[in-house]
Amino acid sequence: MTAAAPPSVSPPATGSAGGSVTGVFVRLKLSLMRNGLRQSRGRTVGWCIGVGLTMLYALANGAGMIALRGNHYAPAVSVTVAVVLGVGWAVMPLFFFGGDDTLDPTRLAMLPLRPRPLLTALLTSSLVGVGPLFTLLLAAGAVTAVAHGPAAVVVSALSVALLLVLCVALSRAIAAANTRLLTSRRGRDLALLSGLFVAVGAQLVNLGLSSLSGTDGLHRATSAASVLRWIPPATAVDAVRSTGRGAYGLAAVQLAVTVAATALVLRWWHRSLFRLMVSPDASTIAAAPEASGGRDRSAGRSPLGLRLPSGRTGTVMQRQFRYMWRDPRAKAALATGLAVGLLLPLVAVVQHGTVYQCLWAAGLLGIQMYNQFGLDGSAFWTVMATIADRRDAEAELRGRALAIAVIAVPYVTVVTTGAAVLLGQADALAETLGLSFAFTGALVATGGFASVRYPYAVPRDNPFSNAAPGQSGLVMINVFGGTLTGAALCLPVLGPVVALHLTGHHGLLWLALPVGALYGAALAALALRFTAPRLLDRLPEILATVRK
Repeated sequence: MTAAAPPSVSPPATGSAGGSVTGVFVRLKLSLMRNGLRQSRGRTVGWCIGVGLTMLYALANGAGMIALRGNHYAPAVSVTVAVVLGVGWAVMPLFFFGGDDTLDPTRLAMLPLRPRPLLTALLTSSLVGVGPLFTLLLAAGAVTAVAHGPAAVVVSALSVALLLVLCVALSRAIAAANTRLLTSRRGRDLALLSGLFVAVGAQLVNLGLSSLSGTDGLHRATSAASVLRWIPPATAVDAVRSTGRGAYGLAAVQLAVTVAATALVLRWWHRSLFRLMVSPDASTIAAAPEASGGRDRSAGRSPLGLRLPSGRTGTVMQRQFRYMWRDPRAKAALATGLAVGLLLPLVAVVQHGTVYQCLWAAGLLGIQMYNQFGLDGSAFWTVMATIADRRDAEAELRGRALAIAVIAVPYVTVVTTGAAVLLGQADALAETLGLSFAFTGALVATGGFASVRYPYAVPRDNPFSNAAPGQSGLVMINVFGGTLTGAALCLPVLGPVVALHLTGHHGLLWLALPVGALYGAALAALALRFTAPRLLDRLPEILATVRK
């Protein structure tokens, strides 16, 4: 017998392979879009309406920028639009990664594709879609607003192409660099928090626009544009303006900066693709042997590095801290309270409001005590099985309340102190802190009782729903009824503060701080002691409710 010679395999030509791969990827992108629209008629209608509104918005903005031709502020507007486009493309994959399967290059790891042809194919296919068309229309309007003369018109075509390629490549590079994160649990948590980021960002944009109103604001915008025009992709747009003014050397430098930035982004994207294609993920790597030792050393400490009380109270606190860190819903609720609680005092500082707006921070963190057992879901049976008497029930409630207080008290103190200093209202700091601590304690007190008396289930299949169908009334009772009751319980502290203001005894207002802190702590402790026997009696009813 003679052994057959193995067949010779010649490597494919890079150029032809790259061209064929590019065509396949473009057709794949079109097929994904077409098949996605075929899933349901409602989805098709919604997509068409969304695309129509997006194109109308892009055309309106482009026409508005074209109308600014010859205006003194046209360059500032064009540069700002270019920067906003770049930022939008950079953050888009962090929020909508899961909505586009073509953003995950690990799906192609088993195919015999080299990173460079793959990069070319992905970049070309990424230029197909509504987003690139929207960017193209806005970029065309931005360069038209500052293009004067034949040379500027020629440069504007190159500038639009560079801006579009840089934005798309930046989006793909960020998606490739964060693929492991965005396909993991933390990535899903980030998607769940995207609504919060958008809401806070919209409010910050609103504050920025309000500060730019008037002639002084437009001058500040022009000054900011003098810096933004050197940030790619704004350099491509400003190169058109430089060409129209006859500054050809400056325009060449700006185009070179844009080309260099595009090359760096493509290089980053290439390295990320290479790493994704050859590096193992976490599922193929064994756990480090030091992991158990690290967990043993961290016993008795919270994820915040705090020394916790001994006994059941400390155990419950540690469990709650881990829920806040790992459970998407608990993390989203806490992040919302922290972000909005900081945003409202910031609005007060910008608009020269009052330091009493910091009470929102205390309220938004205090309502975290409501529906404590709904987030446990069916796992509440493990809590139920370990509660044998009233002391266990009280320790369970105390641990949950202390986990919130450990975060709320320092946070409210820092936010209120900072707002009082920036507003120049340091004389109102003591009374505001006293009222905040009393309000937090009152909400913890009413939240513990509402969690026991009016629990409601939280659906697991819908991450954007806070209650199961038919339980909206319980949510209203928990949030609004509990908040109003908590505000009423603060009257013993609020009443004397108002009386001191009316009688002119402002030198005694500092007493509101210790009185409010002691009152809030005593009110929460008494309420938890009062609620503990009812928790012991209602354990089966709570389990039956939250497991739905």
